Amino acid sequence: MSVVSLVGQMYKREKPIPEWKTLMLRELEELFRKHRVVLFADLTGTPTFVVQRVRKKLWKKYPMMVAKKRIILRAMKAAGLELDDKLLDDLVRGQMLLVFADGNPFKIVKEVEKEKVAMPVKPGDKAETEIRIPEGMTNLTPGPILSVFGKLRIQYQVRGGKIYIAKETVVAKPGDVISEDLAGLLMALGIRPIEKGVRVKFAIDGGVLITEDLLRPDIEAFRGDVIDAVKEALGLATEIVYMPVPEAVESAIVKAALAASALAAETGFIAPGTVEDVVRKAIAEEAAVVALLGDKARELGIEEAAPAAAPAAEEKAEEKKEEEEEKKEEDQELSGLDSIFGGF
Repeated sequence: MSVVSLVGQMYKREKPIPEWKTLMLRELEELFRKHRVVLFADLTGTPTFVVQRVRKKLWKKYPMMVAKKRIILRAMKAAGLELDDKLLDDLVRGQMLLVFADGNPFKIVKEVEKEKVAMPVKPGDKAETEIRIPEGMTNLTPGPILSVFGKLRIQYQVRGGKIYIAKETVVAKPGDVISEDLAGLLMALGIRPIEKGVRVKFAIDGGVLITEDLLRPDIEAFRGDVIDAVKEALGLATEIVYMPVPEAVESAIVKAALAASALAAETGFIAPGTVEDVVRKAIAEEAAVVALLGDKARELGIEEAAPAAAPAAEEKAEEKKEEEEEKKEEDQELSGLDSIFGGF
């Protein structure tokens, strides 16, 4: 027998604690101690066969147990999980499915919640998604059910004594209340538009509680934010020539080389690597002067130097090569981000 305290009074439990409860408590305590990650799924309103489907699909990968609030909280306390008692008391409600693991909790949540079972709708249910009746032959014979087709504006034909749906029809949109006629027709056609699964309410990862609003991050948005942050950081590092970042130093050298080349061309400074730019600029300035003088240039015997075609072609080829190299460098800089998001 056990002694229990209730409202300041002591009384003896007349019936001993069932052995199965003691065994469950011990098993839960061991699982809490053994695994770093625990998912808690609220089973309120969840059919038993849905839970069975999830367990059947994933039991080889993740130990699972269904337990009630009291035994869950006792097992957590016995396992030494130091969490806010009031918060846990609010989060743990009724019967829950516990999934134990040691991997990425966000990835495991997606894996658990993707296991769903198709279910029929009942009159009074609200459509969760758009419900369509596809075109094609049915096993229904003409009769009173044709009036339902008329009410729902579903085009049909009678072929070989069976009803043929002549055109795909949307019979309900998200939020619409399912009528008795529609529920009966969907059942007769074997259409189960509701997908039911378990929903994880919260998780614990290494003693840290992760609430429901944080369990399903927008990975693509997060990826975009990180990529933008990396680009901005590299831009700043390049601007100030931050030496510990090799990519920034390389970009800064390229930027300085281009600036030096432009300055040499502008001032006419002759040095290895600047001759072509200086000559090209001089030819361009000469052409501008000749164009400005017009007929007077011919009277003075000034002729415009013919631009060489090959250098121009080489210049375009060089520019294209530089663009390709810049793109390659950018891809290399950002390729490392895949390791951050590879698990999703």
